[in-house]
Amino acid sequence: MQKITLKIQKLHSDVTLPSYQTEGAAGMDLCAYLSEPVTLKSLERRLIPTGIKIELPHGYEAQVRPRSGMSIKHGITLVNCVGTIDEDYRGELCVPVINLSTEEFTINNGDRIAQMVIAAVTKAETKIVSELSDTQRGEGGFGSTGRK
Repeated sequence: MQKITLKIQKLHSDVTLPSYQTEGAAGMDLCAYLSEPVTLKSLERRLIPTGIKIELPHGYEAQVRPRSGMSIKHGITLVNCVGTIDEDYRGELCVPVINLSTEEFTINNGDRIAQMVIAAVTKAETKIVSELSDTQRGEGGFGSTGRK
């Protein structure tokens, strides 16, 4: 397993830093940094601060993803499904959450609200062509390989 150095700036002394919860975890949990609890009504969305800034190494991105437990147990997920933090972003990490349940949900300071996965970036060079190679699937999409 490759390891990199992720530089983290704490914006407040009492911020909970991102951390892996198990040895085999791919994502680090991101925690809310709130001066007071935030209660989300059904279908309400809010930007939740984390109290940290990061500096990614060149050639890496951070993907912010929902936590599966919050999604299935409480209907709390991310508005943008997966957020991308580019290597040149230096602002505070904030998480856009939405409550998809019918019940209110309260986020407290220090709650684990999302997970962050660090990934290498591959950039593509584009090339205009007059046609693409044939495949067995062809142009079939949106369920074309599923049950008939």
